[in-house]
Amino acid sequence: MADKKVRTRFAPSPTGFMHIGNLRTALYAYLFAKAEHGDFILRIEDTDRARYVEGAVDFIKRTLSAAGIVPDEGPDDIGGDCGPYVQSERMEIYKEYAVKLVELGHAYYCFCDPGETHTSGDFGGYDRHCRDLPQEEIDAHLKNGDPYVIRQKMPLDGETTYFDVLHGNITIPNSELEDQVLLKRDGMPTYNFANVIDDHLMGVTHIIRGAEFITSTPKHVLLYKGYGWELPTFIHLAPVMGKNEDGSVSKLSKRHGSTSFEDLVNEGYLPEAIVNYVALLGWSPKTTNQEIFSMAELIAAFSLEGLSKSPAVFDYDKLNWVSGEYYKAMGDEEFAGRARKFAGELPDYLEAHWAKLCSLLRTRISHLSEIPREIAFLKEQPAFDAALYTNKRNKVTPEKALELLPEMIELLEQVTEADWNNDALYARLNAYIEEKGLKKGLPMWILRIGVAGQSVTPGGATELLEILGRENSLARLKKSLANLQAL
Repeated sequence: MADKKVRTRFAPSPTGFMHIGNLRTALYAYLFAKAEHGDFILRIEDTDRARYVEGAVDFIKRTLSAAGIVPDEGPDDIGGDCGPYVQSERMEIYKEYAVKLVELGHAYYCFCDPGETHTSGDFGGYDRHCRDLPQEEIDAHLKNGDPYVIRQKMPLDGETTYFDVLHGNITIPNSELEDQVLLKRDGMPTYNFANVIDDHLMGVTHIIRGAEFITSTPKHVLLYKGYGWELPTFIHLAPVMGKNEDGSVSKLSKRHGSTSFEDLVNEGYLPEAIVNYVALLGWSPKTTNQEIFSMAELIAAFSLEGLSKSPAVFDYDKLNWVSGEYYKAMGDEEFAGRARKFAGELPDYLEAHWAKLCSLLRTRISHLSEIPREIAFLKEQPAFDAALYTNKRNKVTPEKALELLPEMIELLEQVTEADWNNDALYARLNAYIEEKGLKKGLPMWILRIGVAGQSVTPGGATELLEILGRENSLARLKKSLANLQAL
């Protein structure tokens, strides 16, 4: 297929949310197609009507759009020359090709009653009761309108081998392959049949999908061969695993945390950061150690050679690092706009200083749902903890705090509302520190603990004083002083 234009596809079932594993499959198929100047197709495989979720197709399209994955062809408004791109709209096509495969001698009509037992062999498969019915008996059944399925006629001996880009040659004995149903009694195709027909008719050259389809692929290979069609290139991706509490790993599931793209976005991870991280779950660039990529950079760097055949482990620490890098690179104004809804209801003094606060938060945040925890101390003064006034590095003790805090409160009371800003406050305090001959860390630690009530804060003492405002800051400092005096 070296001379053919690369065409890949993502073919989800409309059954709910976009799992991280599904998103990675779509992303790799898209990146490879774009890296090779090819086409990426979105196809909806909705023949399992029992699992169909209303609105799921629109959800899939919105998710791909949010992730920056743009199909060249697909259902509805996307369009293309190979439609329909929804399997339930292609029923006549499947019927035509199922009958054609019967005529070619690689499939047969099966009239067995579903209520009857027809199993045999080591794998408990269908006993091939109808495989060799006389033609006149088949014709009689069809003439009578008897219900039937169409089954694939598997080779009875030998092996089927195909090549996978990641796993090399894969061989499965034909004795393990059941005469699978291709077309069900209601005319619905099975997955294993419909996806082969669609992939061929849509000109798909490279099939990128999960490793769970490795054992099904020989059935697909035999269908391609039965029709005399050229095989596509197969790439079966290793699974995405989750890290368990005991350090072991198992297939990623909800017990490991958020496992869908939407859940992660709702937690405040940027879509671009999620996509960047997901790209690194089983792929690494061959020519650079770069880890933060735009979509254009991912396309430029992507190759199949960078894929790993080993399972990838979804690591929230790594996701948090990637996400944090995106926020660090973001402008303050954009961050403030994105972050606001995660903060919830704010007191007036925080609302007035939201932009300032966000400039301090932006480099500390890995996802926006951390914001309520980060700003809780600004909404309500934490309970007094005398231990916070002990800091060996800055030579802080509760006794030293009790000595200096009254002086700093008196100094701050002289600052007017108009001058209550970081620069002016810092200048006043710095003059006091120089006059007293103190090392800056000592009084600034005392002041920050007095106003914040916790050891780790976004911003220093004077920045917090500005954000809290004059009245609120002085009230907090006096409350802290009273608690120190009561020790």
